Amino acid sequence: MSGGSYNYLYCHVGGLEPQRGDIEAMRDRLAGLEAEGVPGAARAARLTRYVLIHLDLAEAKAQELADVWHAIEWRDSSDWGDDTMRKTLAEWQEKTAPTYG
Repeated sequence: MSGGSYNYLYCHVGGLEPQRGDIEAMRDRLAGLEAEGVPGAARAARLTRYVLIHLDLAEAKAQELADVWHAIEWRDSSDWGDDTMRKTLAEWQEKTAPTYG
């Protein structure tokens, strides 16, 4: 089978990103309700801000993993061999390894 073992996961690292504008609009609306003193609005606004923060974090990690996901998917689809997969993982490991100074 060629390609698509994981539905081209590495191509779809955006997740909720297309809805970011809607989520931001909801955050702003809830902040307005919070300012009006509507019960529950403050908590909902705060949690909506957290969604946006986590969206940013998830997007960054997914981007970091895109090459790895690509290599695994193409290996499992028989488009690439083990050597390419292992090389990609080794390069990713070296690039993302924490450094302590």
